[in-house]
Amino acid sequence: MWRSVTAAVAVLAAVSGCTVQTVGSSADRAAPISISPAPARPPDDAKPSTPSTPSTPAKSSEPLKSSPSSQPAEPPAPVVLWSRGDQGRDVRELQARLRQIAWLFEGPTGTYDAATVSAVKGFQGKRGLPKTGTTDSVTWQRLLSMTREPGKWELYAAGGQPAAKPDPRCMTGRVLCISKTSRTLRWMIDGRTVSTMDVRFGSQSTPTREGVFNVSFKSRHHVSTIYDSPMPYAMFFSGGQAVHYSSDFAATGYYGASHGCVNVRDEGKIAALFAQVRSGDKVVVHW
Repeated sequence: MWRSVTAAVAVLAAVSGCTVQTVGSSADRAAPISISPAPARPPDDAKPSTPSTPSTPAKSSEPLKSSPSSQPAEPPAPVVLWSRGDQGRDVRELQARLRQIAWLFEGPTGTYDAATVSAVKGFQGKRGLPKTGTTDSVTWQRLLSMTREPGKWELYAAGGQPAAKPDPRCMTGRVLCISKTSRTLRWMIDGRTVSTMDVRFGSQSTPTREGVFNVSFKSRHHVSTIYDSPMPYAMFFSGGQAVHYSSDFAATGYYGASHGCVNVRDEGKIAALFAQVRSGDKVVVHW
């Protein structure tokens, strides 16, 4: 019978996957049967599983650094380029560009004056910039993007250009030395320049004649018989062409032209010149 039981147990163990363990050591009686499940055998290529534990970061002897602020850095303040009282060629260009877009109506003077401050404020306010009246780098870049580089006579629309070197024919005697290149008149006596002033000439259809002439006569309150326009302080040198004061030149600068005469824009200077020039004095009109 025991053999039958033993055989039955063996068959059960083989079927259920369990192992048979003996308990006790007495040889004269059979040991009780204890059945325990056999551990599942992993596949040959399986790796034993290990519990996942969070890794512990290595300790550093250096102090912890705070992370940078998420706030964006403040942009640098615009650099001030020119402000009231500044002078020079760059200020002329600023004024010429403001004039191109009708923020400044006076011709460039090269001096950052009250009119320039007002024009810059208007330009800044129109474009949402701080209305400081000073020209900073942001204002200047915005102005550059809206205008073109001014030409020479835009820069000197209000005069102030340097006088050209005197023609050799001007170096002796009393001479009105007039340069079409620099658009200036030098009043010279024996090679010495007494005064200099800006002048304007005729248009292409009514050009000012070039050459050597003499003052034929003077007329303080002259009025043109052809154009019925005033010609104060007129000093005639070639037919109906004369050196004289022009209020239009004073107002519009080189944006206009004469009918052949030599216009002077500074009334004070030509008044002084008219008082000194004599009939017969030489006039040289040259390039």
